[in-house]
Amino acid sequence: MSALRQIAGDDLRGAMACFATGVVVVTAAPPEGGPVGMAVNSFVSVSLDPPLVLFCAGNGSTTWPAIHAAGHFCANVLSADQEGLARGFARKGDRFAGVSHTPGITGAPVLTAVHAHLECEIADTHEAGDHTLVIGRVLDLALDQRASPLLFYRSSYRLF
Repeated sequence: MSALRQIAGDDLRGAMACFATGVVVVTAAPPEGGPVGMAVNSFVSVSLDPPLVLFCAGNGSTTWPAIHAAGHFCANVLSADQEGLARGFARKGDRFAGVSHTPGITGAPVLTAVHAHLECEIADTHEAGDHTLVIGRVLDLALDQRASPLLFYRSSYRLF
């Protein structure tokens, strides 16, 4: 067997850019301060019974500790016309300025006019390299069957 190749981060990023993903804004209402949220594109279904989903939070994220402290989150699956929201929640600063939302059953912000939203309690976390895998038990959800999703492919936002 030959020696394993050392994979550079940029090479992995380039290969994974060939995999189209949906765009999700994870929001929460922590016990202190106002609502928090961050854009993620690592979001997947884990289990149907019990209903579990997973997202990945960068270990350097300043938002992840507040979401963890809340103990819950809402995964807002963005619609095709919500690229501006994706960009706003990917930046630092007041991400909720001018953003319409209502509190969900956990108190986490449900963003207006999203393609779907899933409200979850944090069921487990696992350290994995430079990210934390966050597993959420789905408590409630809703979807807009008429909307199209916003996609991320080859480092750009795309429409379906």
